[in-house]
Amino acid sequence: MNTDVAKTQMLLQQIRTWNVIDPDVLDAMESLSRADFVPARYAEVAYADAEIPLAHGRKMMAPKIEGRILQALALRHTDDVLEIGTGSAYLTACLARLAGTVVSVDRHQDVLDAARERLEAVGVTNVSLSRMDAPGELPAAQFDAIVVSGSMRRVDERLLEKLKPGGRLFVVIGDSAPMEAMLLRRDRDGGWQETSLFETALDPIDPNTNESAFRF
Repeated sequence: MNTDVAKTQMLLQQIRTWNVIDPDVLDAMESLSRADFVPARYAEVAYADAEIPLAHGRKMMAPKIEGRILQALALRHTDDVLEIGTGSAYLTACLARLAGTVVSVDRHQDVLDAARERLEAVGVTNVSLSRMDAPGELPAAQFDAIVVSGSMRRVDERLLEKLKPGGRLFVVIGDSAPMEAMLLRRDRDGGWQETSLFETALDPIDPNTNESAFRF
């Protein structure tokens, strides 16, 4: 596989055609080899318009979904970001290219160990990885942006309390396809605004349970 050609086709035929036009987002995705983040047996389809199976029953999101997430968050280089569900760490690396710091949490230590190796291999140094059962606990800090990498049945308002004023939360809401990808922004007065972005379908953030909402 010619990875340069495959990456260019991904950017032109998948990412851009899904209305991802932010030059910073495109640069971040172009700067990383997606093949470095997929399981070795799926290297030939690293740039395909498809989900890729990962450990523990999870899936790597299609590139166009990752592009829309990154564009919707409108990250600044001073932003602190929380990622819930580390997965392959490709989205983690893209977030790190665009933000100041990224805290990525996952319940599985082997996922975090693999992510650490992948991030170190590509020179990403502004990511902190933590083992945490996110549906039951969250870091103490507040963040400028939060990404939930799996679907939830509903949004718990306490997620929004983890946002700084003006902070943004990306989450996919629903029980079955089609689900609704949403961006929620916390107002300066403590309220929030909701924007529906697109329809999609993601597995629950916890694939081992039917309950896809955070439990506090």
